[in-house]
Amino acid sequence: MARRNLSHTMRILRVAVIFLMSAMLMSQEKNQCPPATDALSAVRILHEISLDAVHPAPEWAKAAPVTFCADWQGKNADGARQTEVRVLWTPATLYLRFDCRYRELFVFPDSEANGRRDQLWDRDVAEAFLQPDPSRPSYYKELEVSPNGMWIDLDILPRDVLPEGRRDLKSGLTRSVWLDRERHTWAAELAIPMKALTANFDPAATWRANFFRVEGPHEPRFYSAWRPTDTPQPNFHVPAAFGELRFVQK
Repeated sequence: MARRNLSHTMRILRVAVIFLMSAMLMSQEKNQCPPATDALSAVRILHEISLDAVHPAPEWAKAAPVTFCADWQGKNADGARQTEVRVLWTPATLYLRFDCRYRELFVFPDSEANGRRDQLWDRDVAEAFLQPDPSRPSYYKELEVSPNGMWIDLDILPRDVLPEGRRDLKSGLTRSVWLDRERHTWAAELAIPMKALTANFDPAATWRANFFRVEGPHEPRFYSAWRPTDTPQPNFHVPAAFGELRFVQK
């Protein structure tokens, strides 16, 4: 019993050290970003986890993050607006964690009773665009979460299929959000049922994905991206710029 307790304590300490180091790196105000990568690994976990943005589950330590702080063109790096993204998975659930630095906050004061907020992108958000089937480049899923816990999930389709170009995904996602105003950081964890993303999940398949942040009360706002879309004006809806999301087991 004592040995099991010690093992559990060591796992918690390892997670604490990893996220402390992450916080220290994110607190640096240098206008530097790590080089853009092409792929992100989603790491298999053996059981479902509880979401807790303040006290992350030990399993998050298994997932190497992608980090970005440059704008949608890959320019104007700002370390004070750095974002880290980690991904975990089980056959039933995809888990996302965002760790974000911010300079200012601009959020909606109201939402639906369940936290959903239409047009959430008009305020500060972290976003994930997920494309389970790269053979259909105009079809993907958009998930957003704000620093005060509001969210929206959308199914993006071609306009010749649906004139609006999007509809509610109704994924059944759950989330946990933590805001630390003193340190100018916020974190969010999302759990998305896999069946809402793909009808037949195949861990051997490679998805396409991109991750974004928006910050600021009015234009020019700060639009940052993991994989730069390099459009003349801010535009995240560029599937050709998506990177790879691979499902691995450790």
